[in-house]
Amino acid sequence: MTTTFPNIPKLPFTSLTIKPTPPVALPSSPFSDDLRSQFFLLTELANLKEALEDSGNESVVLALYHALSSRDVQVVHKLLAPDLEWWFHGPPSHQFMMRLLTGTDNDVSDSFQFAPHSIDAFGSTVIVEGCDQRRDISWIHAWTVNSHGIITQVREYFNTSLTVTRFGNSTKPVSVTSSLHCPYLWESSLSNRVGKSVPGLVLAI
Repeated sequence: MTTTFPNIPKLPFTSLTIKPTPPVALPSSPFSDDLRSQFFLLTELANLKEALEDSGNESVVLALYHALSSRDVQVVHKLLAPDLEWWFHGPPSHQFMMRLLTGTDNDVSDSFQFAPHSIDAFGSTVIVEGCDQRRDISWIHAWTVNSHGIITQVREYFNTSLTVTRFGNSTKPVSVTSSLHCPYLWESSLSNRVGKSVPGLVLAI
């Protein structure tokens, strides 16, 4: 948009005297260094908060595995939401966690032992991976821990190659086929130990 002012007379070029203007030194802001320091401090605090959150969520999940191993029902009930959401991918005969949580796993001598090989936290999602080579079974758990330290969801994968990624502003984990190619946060490493070909999935968190 262009604005014109028709009533202002034009001056001839010869009537203008152009004098060099000395450079003006702008005063340095006394707060620039402080603001920069505050910015870095806030960034470090945000990173520390995220790290503490991840560490806290990992501790909650590890406490659950310990309680399951020792059959401490009271601790299990404290850590799990009463309306826990459960999702399973794998052979129906491998629903060991469901039998543990519902108390239908009566044969303690032959019950499946969940011994985590690795644990990684990405915000509220905690990924745990393990493998029972004696039974040719690899397993992955994706736990969701809320802000109160309560586990509200578990997604189980047995004999499955899993890739974890982040899609936009996803607010809920979603499993899709592995045909999608995108940067990943985490990738399973034990699924190749079961001695057979396994399906692949992508978990978006």
